[in-house]
Amino acid sequence: MNSAEAEKELAALAQEIAEHDYAYYVLSTPTVTDAEYDLLVERNAAIEKQFPNLVRPDSPSLRLGALASNGFRKIPHALPMLSLANAFTEEDLKNFDQRVRKFLGLDQSESLSVSCELKIDGVSFSARYEKGLLVYALTRGDGKVGEEITPNIRTIRGFPLKLRGKNPPEILEVRGEVYLQRRDFEAINRDQEKIGKPTFMNPRNAASGSLRQLDSRITSRRKLSYFVYAPGATTMLLPTQTQWLSNLKLMGFRTPDHTEEIHGQSHQLISGIMDYYEGVYAARARLPFDIDGVVYKINSVPMQQRLGIVDRDPRWAIAHKFPAEQAKTIIEDIIIQVGRTGALTPVACLKPITVGGVVVSRATLHNQDEITRKDIRIGDTVVIQRAGDVIPQVVEVDFSQRLLGGGPPFSFPTTCPVCGSHAEREEGEAVTRCTGGLICPAQIVERLRHFVSRDAFDIEGLGEKQIEAFYAEGWLHMPADIFKLPEHREVIAQKEGWGKKSVENLMAAIDARRSVPLDRFIYALGIRHVGETTARLLARHYGSLEKVTQLEDVATLDGIGPKVAHALAAFFEEPKNQEMIAALTKEVQTTPLEAVAANSPVSGKTVVFTGSLTKMTRAEAKARAESLGAKVAGSVSANTDYVVAGEDAGSKLKKATELGIIVLSEDEWLKLIQ
Repeated sequence: MNSAEAEKELAALAQEIAEHDYAYYVLSTPTVTDAEYDLLVERNAAIEKQFPNLVRPDSPSLRLGALASNGFRKIPHALPMLSLANAFTEEDLKNFDQRVRKFLGLDQSESLSVSCELKIDGVSFSARYEKGLLVYALTRGDGKVGEEITPNIRTIRGFPLKLRGKNPPEILEVRGEVYLQRRDFEAINRDQEKIGKPTFMNPRNAASGSLRQLDSRITSRRKLSYFVYAPGATTMLLPTQTQWLSNLKLMGFRTPDHTEEIHGQSHQLISGIMDYYEGVYAARARLPFDIDGVVYKINSVPMQQRLGIVDRDPRWAIAHKFPAEQAKTIIEDIIIQVGRTGALTPVACLKPITVGGVVVSRATLHNQDEITRKDIRIGDTVVIQRAGDVIPQVVEVDFSQRLLGGGPPFSFPTTCPVCGSHAEREEGEAVTRCTGGLICPAQIVERLRHFVSRDAFDIEGLGEKQIEAFYAEGWLHMPADIFKLPEHREVIAQKEGWGKKSVENLMAAIDARRSVPLDRFIYALGIRHVGETTARLLARHYGSLEKVTQLEDVATLDGIGPKVAHALAAFFEEPKNQEMIAALTKEVQTTPLEAVAANSPVSGKTVVFTGSLTKMTRAEAKARAESLGAKVAGSVSANTDYVVAGEDAGSKLKKATELGIIVLSEDEWLKLIQ
């Protein structure tokens, strides 16, 4: 076979395979057996291997996917991808009908046509074709700019890489939804369980995660499906939405099933679309994919153009959302989960029940007050609802099913179920929190991320991903372990993403922080309500870590309120925190803060910095001002003494002028403090 023969056969194979895809995925009428189809695909792959320079833009091999060399490119949409206003009641639909008629100058006796379509619970996308060939596909993004997902869209079986027909439009953008059929979603979760990875909560999350894979080979194995429901920017003109759907199908696209055109006078139209809604709602559970409502569109394209948009919603369309589905089941247990910030959240373990097409076995109970208010107990029969059709929650207890007296009220724990530290609920708050902080396994990754952050220990090269990896290895259990990481430098250097130089840089960054100012040390501990300012106040007042932990007369300090004093006492009185600090001080030394100049020109003054400083960084300016006894504030008020205005100063400078506050340039400020 020579090059010309190969090129001719590849063109014929691309067309034949595309026709079989159209028959199978769009028309649901297969024209060949799976074995015959596979032979065509294998023949195409063999020729492309021999003539790699002849791979066509509509080649079936592109559906196999490949590893992307970089991230997702951002591309503006030629026309914005709009959101839809929601309707929940018949009254909402009557209001929609009235708004449309009033805008168009139609009375209730005139006929109006509406296209009724399923609202697929998937991931929105836009695909652009030029002269019949797929150019790129984008996510919705923010509606104005999307992320390019072309390699992943190509992997979806039945998605046309080349439009059918002899005279494709010069430009055609289509809008649609990528989704997973329920059987394919279940298969993905089974695969996730086999390889020890987290399962997806619902088909929409799984479809979204699959569509945004940098490795489109993973996407190709996920068996994604799609529908297109409308054009975007295009050189092709058609008079109605229903004609668009028919033509899109002829061009090779799969369009939504169960679409209906309803027309009539106002009362006939509302009656017709309500019948459509009720029919779809009743059939919802029998569909092979998830929907969360129906969409009504004014059928006439010229009318759509006249109606236009308001804010980000088209006036000519509305989504009729389903009510959250409910079901009854039994609470078999109540467990407490501890979040990354220490919040204790009660969770109901349920006798598994299907709600809205999803098997639900757990539901959040939010907090202690919610359990008390609804009188929820283990063994109760309860009504479950998926809020927004996603998050399961307990609506109410069916007290008629509770045996005489029932089980005992649930007793909320006073200690953390993960680390055993004291758990407390502050006055005025609904959440109970673990005080363990850095010694609690449930919080350790988040707490260590804070510990090494810029305003704390500032260890460059030790971010969240690295902390998670080292924690998984068993090397990080408390802050002191960070300073023992050099023991593992050879093993780290062998891991993916690390090299000799990056390991050396990390170890140097760790060693550079074996001595830190006392205020940074205090802030790094992540004590609730203790920010940089409070940490600096404590460091200046007490002077040493030993005195800070004793907290003598802490409640009398100016700037320390009852809530902060209580949080400090709870933290330092916890024995496990004392052990953590003792281990840390074996690795790290604290240095006292620079003495405050009591007689400086700005001692006791409140200073605000605004704009870009050119002769010092904002951090330097702040530290210098505080060392001279000044208080640095973030906003301008009547209590402000000086505003130091750098380049491009904005609203703070304007407010200072209005209040008559002294405004200094950077040079004037330096002259004052020198």
